[in-house]
Amino acid sequence: MSETLHRPAPAPHAETVPHGLATPAYVYDLALVRSAHQRLRAWLPEPSELYYSLKANPHPDVVAALHALGCRAEVSSPGELDAALTAGVPARDILYTGPGKRDEDLHKALTAGVRDFAVDSAFGIGQLDRAAARHGVHVTYLLRVNPGGGSRGAGLRMTGDPSAFGADAQDIAAHPGRYTGGEHARIDGLHLYLATNITDEQALGDSFSEAVAVARTLREALGVPLRTIDLGGGFGAPYARAGDLPDYPGLADRLAGELDEALPGWRHNAPTVAFESGRYLTATCGQLLTRVLDVKDSHGQRVVVLDTGINHLGGMAGLRRVPPLHPDVVRPATDSAPTADAAEPPGPAMICGPLCTPLDTWARSHPLPAVAPGDLLAVPNTGAYGLHASLVLFLGHPAPLEVVTDSGRVLRSDRMTFVRRPADS
Repeated sequence: MSETLHRPAPAPHAETVPHGLATPAYVYDLALVRSAHQRLRAWLPEPSELYYSLKANPHPDVVAALHALGCRAEVSSPGELDAALTAGVPARDILYTGPGKRDEDLHKALTAGVRDFAVDSAFGIGQLDRAAARHGVHVTYLLRVNPGGGSRGAGLRMTGDPSAFGADAQDIAAHPGRYTGGEHARIDGLHLYLATNITDEQALGDSFSEAVAVARTLREALGVPLRTIDLGGGFGAPYARAGDLPDYPGLADRLAGELDEALPGWRHNAPTVAFESGRYLTATCGQLLTRVLDVKDSHGQRVVVLDTGINHLGGMAGLRRVPPLHPDVVRPATDSAPTADAAEPPGPAMICGPLCTPLDTWARSHPLPAVAPGDLLAVPNTGAYGLHASLVLFLGHPAPLEVVTDSGRVLRSDRMTFVRRPADS
């Protein structure tokens, strides 16, 4: 038996978010997606391509909005491939990445018409070449590189240490013939994604500078034409807390100068320079709305229980990748629901979800005003790595609503459900 995700058709003719919106609910604003895209493009050198990494938020309306703005789709699983195709992204605009791909993954992608891949090893090149041969097609790939060193200021380093990501730069330089491809899969360029979630401009620029230098060295070592240099991403964004997207006002000019020296011809797309982003494009577009289920005193501490928890946000906290999450009060409950005691002073509270495990805790001591069951709270900046990075199957609670708006106007409201069906269906 296998588990699959299903997203029903959107609710028709919804125009406004009702006061009594069912919770928990993720709300995504496409106007903020467009704003973030415009902002990021201003920090990038021109000309350059921009990929949207679906791992941040694969909701089809979000993907479609970014593709309409010119973003290609970067996917790394069969599910993300389905999401991109469902959103209307043509196969020619999809880059299929990931450090490990099953033969059936490649078969599905090739059958769908995908012809651009990223590979992380000599074995991966051979595997792709054999798959393309079975389909009778020719494909291209970006060779992902794991250089030495590392990137300071990164929320998460992707390379520089032993890693599933990329082939070692030293081995590529020493044995270039292993990495240029076969009869049906040929190298098209390099993929250099060194780190992620860097908010400091100097640190982000240093990461890209390292990538540019490695690209220059390997371009000469490989001795074959490289049409694309994907410098990856690393653009930071606030997560589940109030805050704005960081600015990188000097980044474009700095990179343009370095690219002029290292990769002459890039201004004429010879090679094309590309970047990737997931969190910067979507983090600030979303908020998670939740209602208070219970408030009590436990051993001298106020405990607030919500109708959502690590099953819907912060499930990766088990991997120690998520800080404490601090919701804000949006509005009190409706008149028919209990209300908080106005005389109760604001104070620290333990914020918990409804799961039957003590691990379902967002914060041990969060300064929260007086709240009562039924009150509505919100966790801001959850458009990236929210629902789709969480433990949604754990304990079988319903998935939250996902509501898509555009400047406050509701375009779609639906939720994923889980269906068990035979493995061969």
